[in-house]
Amino acid sequence: MTPLFIRNLVPRRQACDANRRPLSEVLRSLTGTQWAQFLTGWLAWTCDAIDFFNVALSVTRLQQQFHKAEAASITTAITLTLLVRSIGAILFGVLSDRFGRKWPLVANLLLCSAVQLGTSFVQTFHQFLAVRTLFGIAMGGVWGLASSTALENLPVEARGLGSGVLQQGYAIGYLISAVLSLYVVPHTRHTWRALFWTTSGISAFAATIRAFIPESEVFLRAKEQEHRLGGTTGKKTKVFIHQVRTMLKTHWGLCVYAVLLMAGFNFLSHGSQDLYPTYLKTSKGFDNYHSIVATIIGNCGAITGGAIAGSISQYIGRRLTIILFVLLSGVFIPLWILPSSFGLLAAGAFCVQFGVQGAWGVIPIQLAEMSPPGFRATFPGVAYQLGNMISAASAQIEAIGGDNMKTTIIQDGKLKVVPDYAKVQGILLGTIAAFVIFITTIGPENHGSNFEQQKTAFEEGDRRQSHSTEDEERLPDTRSEKSNEKS
Repeated sequence: MTPLFIRNLVPRRQACDANRRPLSEVLRSLTGTQWAQFLTGWLAWTCDAIDFFNVALSVTRLQQQFHKAEAASITTAITLTLLVRSIGAILFGVLSDRFGRKWPLVANLLLCSAVQLGTSFVQTFHQFLAVRTLFGIAMGGVWGLASSTALENLPVEARGLGSGVLQQGYAIGYLISAVLSLYVVPHTRHTWRALFWTTSGISAFAATIRAFIPESEVFLRAKEQEHRLGGTTGKKTKVFIHQVRTMLKTHWGLCVYAVLLMAGFNFLSHGSQDLYPTYLKTSKGFDNYHSIVATIIGNCGAITGGAIAGSISQYIGRRLTIILFVLLSGVFIPLWILPSSFGLLAAGAFCVQFGVQGAWGVIPIQLAEMSPPGFRATFPGVAYQLGNMISAASAQIEAIGGDNMKTTIIQDGKLKVVPDYAKVQGILLGTIAAFVIFITTIGPENHGSNFEQQKTAFEEGDRRQSHSTEDEERLPDTRSEKSNEKS
């Protein structure tokens, strides 16, 4: 008999589940606009990841550029980027929930492009740290806007798969950055700077594409309702601010839980990725080529795991899927850190990233479904980036810990004492995996939520203020909302 706590993780079947269509039928029914909106959200998140991992894959080159003896000096830039991402999440999330998904995302991507271009021209280490901090603000806004744009326009039946594919834009970005590092950087005299020139162009391209794709249907409906009621922009903004305060007061416990969940997840992903190429080169003695190839293999596992986990979560629930995939990643930690051969280490990278990023593939839809109504950009984005802020020092923890723990390897036929990054990463990932399983188990789940039927924050607020008017009582949307609440 299945244990009670496992049975509680499986979501109860909704009455409407029996009427839901097969996934293949749902995918065939998607319109060109729905596909375009999903793909632009995915592309935005992919652009974000490419730039972020440009630094992780260039640590040794950046050490040479800025004359730094230890990797921990360069990982300071990664820490600063992660620390300030919550600022961007709040700024662009609020703009998106108030004014729509389209133009805030376009502006966000253009800002990313500008900062990426600036990174390529820095001359000193302090300049480098400054532009990476600015990039952290720009990067912080993208995920919430991209996930809300992509998922709220998909039918309920396709959101599990959509969540997994969307989140693995992160792994695709890592993959693209790795390929550029492998085949472009060694063949140009500009080395690491070429990475940021390329990324800047990709982000500008993504912004241009998003500018030509229609606004999310949720906000088209909200604008039409706003026009009917005759509300002014100033009034709507005041109502929105009031709704933000009400949301924080009512859902503060949910907010705290989401931040703790995302702190665990960000420790898990950054702890297994940011220092990985440096770990292979320093602690295992591989050259740059084999280190990047192992990274590519690991990200193939991430992409596969994300799509599979997202799809599975549609049937067995979000939390149970997360727990199973985190357990899977924990099982393969020894294969990830103990071997010395390239083949076994690459297999370990594939399996660990299959589990880690498989669990991550459920996160966009899990956060969207648990979000307070009307805040599907702000709530997930801010929770995600506050979790990032808490886990910002993960790469530095591993770098400093590894520098203080030494191991011996045979390189070029000689014994060599090197930092033991493997032991530090294994301890960190094992501990964080246990925490993620615990926090996921005790958390909420709103599996299969029809959140696209919820109104925007300013729209709901205005309706409460205008509820006494006869015109509003005759609106079909109002009757639908009351019907949904009863059901």
